[in-house]
Amino acid sequence: MKKLLFIPVCGLTLLAGCNFLQKEPLTNITPSNFFTSGDDAEASITATYDALQGPGLYGQDYYTIGEMPTDNCTSANNDVNALRTINWTPTTSQVGNLYRQCYLGINRANTVLKYVPTITMDTARRSQIQGEARFIRGLCYFQLVRAYGAVPLRLQPTETSAASEINLPRTAADQVYAQVVADLQRAAIQMPLSNPNRAGRNAANALLARVLLTQRNWAGAQAAAAKVIANNVPLNSTFKSLFPAENKGAESLFEIQFAGSADGNNLIADEVLPLPIATYSYAKFNIPTTELIAFADTVNDKRWAYNGNILGSSGNLVGRDHVSYLDAKNPKTNGANANDRGPFVYKWTSIGNGFNSVDNCYVLRYAEVLLSYAEAVNEQTGPSADVLAKLNLVRQRAGLAALTLASPQALTKQAMRAEIERQRRLEFAFEGERWWDLVRYARHTIADASAVHTITALDIIAQRRGGARDVNYLLFPIPQAELNSNPQSQQNPGY
Repeated sequence: MKKLLFIPVCGLTLLAGCNFLQKEPLTNITPSNFFTSGDDAEASITATYDALQGPGLYGQDYYTIGEMPTDNCTSANNDVNALRTINWTPTTSQVGNLYRQCYLGINRANTVLKYVPTITMDTARRSQIQGEARFIRGLCYFQLVRAYGAVPLRLQPTETSAASEINLPRTAADQVYAQVVADLQRAAIQMPLSNPNRAGRNAANALLARVLLTQRNWAGAQAAAAKVIANNVPLNSTFKSLFPAENKGAESLFEIQFAGSADGNNLIADEVLPLPIATYSYAKFNIPTTELIAFADTVNDKRWAYNGNILGSSGNLVGRDHVSYLDAKNPKTNGANANDRGPFVYKWTSIGNGFNSVDNCYVLRYAEVLLSYAEAVNEQTGPSADVLAKLNLVRQRAGLAALTLASPQALTKQAMRAEIERQRRLEFAFEGERWWDLVRYARHTIADASAVHTITALDIIAQRRGGARDVNYLLFPIPQAELNSNPQSQQNPGY
């Protein structure tokens, strides 16, 4: 499919977000003289998608925040040390970047939702655009509420620098979650089933299933996942064919588009790959841990098995392709050193010119829908043929044998829970969801002591913070920039 380059619409309030605002207008373009045609509506929703590309989200920090604190990854790079050691503070760059980038997307979505309904244009497309804006707003608020807890709930665009408009108090997390659910449910109604290069109904319901799992709403998560399953979405025939993400299969329900230019560039590929594949040699982010590689079956599991040698442009051996990771050797390349040997993430493989990768980034894949459904049903009723039918699709695509109700993994709810968690970790390693899974596992056990998980975020926190299972670190601190600019904001406990 054609690459969709998201180009921001400069000068509009689409560029404003939260309290990270440019106080003065950049041009004389205003909503009143811009939103006059269908083309303007298309430009405004394109700008809204563009916010997802930024380095605070899927262009970089989403993957460092979602993986560096976990048992999946390590790094010797000081830029991610606070995440690796779980020693983040209100001034940690990634903590502020995620917050700022999400509110940028929210403000652009709010602008679309305020002004696009006033445009005379094709009514079906106008409704779809509003659905896409609600999807993006729901996605951004979900990232915020699970990362920071209570946050200001803004449902109108920020159009002035008046304190009464930009300084809002934090809204209770339950209310923010309710808004996320409402946005995704409405988006699913307004958007088409599939929408090439953009979000569609399947994406809205897949994200809704993820949200409801986070809230431990098992029946709701099952119902949302079932709506996607009913549409007969296929898995890609091979796991290897998923990477790099390039709109290559129906399994992709929504991915962030990158064109390899400096406008909305994908930084992550050059940050995780070694020289000579990457542009430079330095201590890379998100290095796979030895524990993770030992946890995976690197012989039989096609997601982790040896796939072939990787050769450089001069024909020299760079390393061995194990599909999810690269086992890099000692490349005879000028500038290469110890930083370029060992395991590296290999789900982003296309390097552009100076950190401008053309690789897309997955937000939602059908494999997750299957595992979300299996988890939701298992938590309600325990192992069943229904649970195994969904789980086995993921296992068998990976080359693993199908389980039966007589298998050890299916004898109890606890055993089945552990198997689903194992498959989530192996299937989605490095894709930015591991920390959030570990956090929700911890919250599940806090809410229900009988719900035992193999490992949770509290176990990792104890390992990294001298044995203290500090529940405060299940949330990130509110960024210092927000506290400085918004006198109504308050810090999370423990920071």
